[in-house]
Amino acid sequence: MGKRPGRQREFSPVHPDAAAIDIGATMHMAAVAPGCDAEPVRSFGTFTGDLHRLADWFSACRVKTVVMESTGVYWIPAFEILDQRGFEVLLVNARDAKHVPGRKTDVSDAQWLQRLHTYGLLRGSFQPKGEIAVLRAYLRQRERLLDYAAAHIQHMQKALTQMNLQLHHVVADVTGATGMRIIRAIVAGERDPDILASYRDPRCHATLETLSAALTGNDREEHVFALTQALELYDIYQAKVAACDVRLKGVLDRLKAASDKPVGKLPPARHTTKQPNAPAFDVRLALHALLGIDLTQIHGMGPALALKLVSECGTDLSAWPTAKHFTSWLSLAPSNRISGGKVLSSRTRRSSNRAAAALRLAAVTIGRTDTALGAFYRRLSARIGKAKAVTATARKIAVLFYNTLRHGMNYTDPGASYYEERYRQRVLTNLQRRAKALGYVLQEAATPEAGGVS
Repeated sequence: MGKRPGRQREFSPVHPDAAAIDIGATMHMAAVAPGCDAEPVRSFGTFTGDLHRLADWFSACRVKTVVMESTGVYWIPAFEILDQRGFEVLLVNARDAKHVPGRKTDVSDAQWLQRLHTYGLLRGSFQPKGEIAVLRAYLRQRERLLDYAAAHIQHMQKALTQMNLQLHHVVADVTGATGMRIIRAIVAGERDPDILASYRDPRCHATLETLSAALTGNDREEHVFALTQALELYDIYQAKVAACDVRLKGVLDRLKAASDKPVGKLPPARHTTKQPNAPAFDVRLALHALLGIDLTQIHGMGPALALKLVSECGTDLSAWPTAKHFTSWLSLAPSNRISGGKVLSSRTRRSSNRAAAALRLAAVTIGRTDTALGAFYRRLSARIGKAKAVTATARKIAVLFYNTLRHGMNYTDPGASYYEERYRQRVLTNLQRRAKALGYVLQEAATPEAGGVS
């Protein structure tokens, strides 16, 4: 006797007016609910006119929300045009859609996504809106330009090495004051090592004699030509970076004009050293005027990191109900896989989140400081390894950032000694509890008197 087929559970639609798009490089497949149109699946080109015709079709089908997968950068034009036309557009991770059980073939990708979205089984990725999206785009472009410029710094070092000019071995940074003066003089035609050494900045640690010896080389024409072109390209990218700084400052000014947060007095800066590749304007002052708080009071949170997090996450963090949701989105929290009450895995998910990457770099830096976070990093590093300690410290910085920006928390570092004392008391309490459970009493050992005979 065969098994009786189980009764299928009926789910009520969450988004009955949903549509979906299977994004492609040259063609988009769009799907609406079967009852909305006689041809519920249609193909559209990727030209701007095609995208507007796609939006018109959605409007005729009374679609209100649209879902699409994040495929390369091909989704961006469709996302932006549909968002401008007033649709609620959700960008979903392809991994999340594949984890939902059901049939999913290349032919029915759009239909499958539309069906999942209708029943509320897809979750949209966070996308900043308005001026925050503009701020993020400018900052990402600036970072890309700095990467391009860094490649030409390596080209300059290679040309100097071929000329046997050991400038980058005696100067900490060839793009600093001393290095750039000497390189520009070489490109201008100066070859006398004593004259080149005279361009030394007073803050340079290398002596005039060391610089003069390092700047005696073999000046071949082709190597000077390569150095000249590398310097010109470096200057071009630096000019483009300066143009990005102007745009960043303009976006921050517009955000400040639209903000109604009260702004108090800017507290003194914890560090006065200028960060390398910092924007041309005062980022700390601009963010304080926008947010009403100084994020750089958090240890490990410099102006560059604060600007990065604001551009990636926004100014209010209302998209995440709690700090746990925020750290989970950053992939800095354990991703627990539990079955039958047993934790099968608690690894953090792999992620290409730019904000998380910046927080990890900050965690490595703060591990060398005499702060509570630095003591936390060093204790975990000795116990579970550096990789996990970096993730845990980055998560703590993210929680402090969330609580400061969302709830207006004032951060005060208690110091490494305070953290170590709290850790000591916690260990001592656990030992006393275990000793009591075993029928013993933990007693403090008597310390020998000073000057006693050993």
